[in-house]
Amino acid sequence: MKRVRRITSAVPSKVASAVFSPLPVGRDRALGLSERLAAATSLTSSLEYLTQRHEMGKGGMNDWEIAKDSIAHANPLLRRLVDVVSGPRTTTALHLTRAGVATAMLLPGRANWRGAGSLFLGATSALLGPRQHYGSDGADQVATLVQLATGGARLVPSPAAKDALLWYVALQSNLSYLVSGWVKLLGPDWRDGSALSGVMRTHTYGHEGMHSWIRSNPRAARLLAHSVLALECLFPLAYLKEGRLTRPVLASAAAFHLANGYFMGLGRFATAFPAMHPLVAYTAAPRSHPAVAGRDDRALPAALTLLAGATAVAAGTAVQRRIRATEGWRTSRVLTTRHGNRLQYEEMSVGDGERPVFVLAAGLLSTSEHYAWISERLSHETPYGVIAYARAGYAGSRRRATTVYRLSESVDDLVDLVNGAVAPHRKVILVGHSIGGELVRRATRHLGDRVHGVVYLDSSHPDQFNRSAQQRVTGAGLGGTFASMSRALRLGTGALLTHPWWIRELPAAYQEKVFAQYADARMWYAARREWKALQEDFAAYPGRLPTIEGVPGLVISAQRTVDRDPDQLLMHRELAEAHRGAPSETVVVEGAGHDTLLLNSRLANQVTDRVLAFFQRLDEGTRAPRRSRSVTLGKEAAR
Repeated sequence: MKRVRRITSAVPSKVASAVFSPLPVGRDRALGLSERLAAATSLTSSLEYLTQRHEMGKGGMNDWEIAKDSIAHANPLLRRLVDVVSGPRTTTALHLTRAGVATAMLLPGRANWRGAGSLFLGATSALLGPRQHYGSDGADQVATLVQLATGGARLVPSPAAKDALLWYVALQSNLSYLVSGWVKLLGPDWRDGSALSGVMRTHTYGHEGMHSWIRSNPRAARLLAHSVLALECLFPLAYLKEGRLTRPVLASAAAFHLANGYFMGLGRFATAFPAMHPLVAYTAAPRSHPAVAGRDDRALPAALTLLAGATAVAAGTAVQRRIRATEGWRTSRVLTTRHGNRLQYEEMSVGDGERPVFVLAAGLLSTSEHYAWISERLSHETPYGVIAYARAGYAGSRRRATTVYRLSESVDDLVDLVNGAVAPHRKVILVGHSIGGELVRRATRHLGDRVHGVVYLDSSHPDQFNRSAQQRVTGAGLGGTFASMSRALRLGTGALLTHPWWIRELPAAYQEKVFAQYADARMWYAARREWKALQEDFAAYPGRLPTIEGVPGLVISAQRTVDRDPDQLLMHRELAEAHRGAPSETVVVEGAGHDTLLLNSRLANQVTDRVLAFFQRLDEGTRAPRRSRSVTLGKEAAR
């Protein structure tokens, strides 16, 4: 009996010892495991692209004629190099070669050629990244990181250099989980456990069976979501107590990625992220263990020192950008609305006291400076007054309303701005881009005869999600993007942002101010709030636009918008037709995109010319016919 008891009591202790003990992996074995898992990712990737070659053709998901826009503003040498490898034949040949090299990398061995193979796979993956922009979901980037580091570690002769490269990947692994977890923790949907249900019901990453299980087992689903959150936030625990938690942490992470592969269709995740795990095990084992004897750990304190310095720099950068984003311009004024919101606006030109004032309303996640090319011309070359403003939450405008945000709040703010900032005897011309177009349309009904005219610039339409599949698909992930960016920026990652290409399209004097707003979490948070309200508001659309009597309307569409989504052109024409008893006109600007309509100087000047011509006809009394006019403003019209 005593012997049975001793055996029974020994079993749990052995299990605990096996689970909660270091996972000693030697340098060569860690290298071999990581490079093979990364090679499996590359092999899967290339085989997927080879079996989906039709996606590289015209109109396909990876049509190079469209995808090349993503590197249009990159280094000229890089652009040319990527363009060379992006021809269908070259791309196919590279993927066939990659498949052969990746297969060879799966074989046993330690020869130096394996380092060259890893470097080849990593370099070609980076080159083909812009060409195969869609479909990787980050897995190829992780494999590239592992391959470049392990390839270098195979070829450098110094053990210290090898360990520095392996530490680099291990630290990147910790950082990827840690940042992902803490960004999720800032979002209420992960804290309350509802995020998992939201992911599983999406078209792109969802799984019907898993979603049904979540709905049937809400408590278990919340526990699962919180477990994922805990795994990511606490991943560095693998290094505590001389690596005694390494086994359960890595096992949980591997299971997590296998689940991603099965339920979310992210098959490459099952090998890409686990490719970093052997290097985590190697660096987490105690140095006293024979398997890692002689390991050089100087990379760790060096990395921690750099991290501390980078954190201090990031904090300082965030403070400076917040000040720059909110301080306004020399022409800035502040007005408090009925909701208590403080709106910052720029009176860019007073103009002739007897002429109307242009009031410019920006789009979603857009600044008032997006109108720079248009507002500069209106201010300096015309007798009109010009006012640009930032909605509550953008730039220096602050939202102090205590009620749940609705679009009507922004409409009221715009009405109060007009009544408070424009002399009572002067009329206004309301100009709105994107969601700003919908706001000015609604504000017009409240302002009555104060409105001299309305200009819609590639405007939103309240029925767009019901009538346009393109709008539904495009908008599906926007809320998540806004949420992720606002959380990441709150963690200080704004210091890592680079200037997006479109900022360089603006006049030089505006670029730094706009970038400061773009890198500020407040604007992304405001955009998320507006997007959520817009979706709820548009879902309740009754199905018919109310008429606007006696107010001229000019609707300007971007050619790329209506070419990609013909339903948008029909809805834009409806906006013009809603203006009754006054001239209305629809214009399509050739070559313009939704944002370049404002940001590109040539296109913005065409827009300004059309706006001025429309209102000049009104001022001269040569009114257009009562019905809507349609115009295409293309190359000939521009001349």
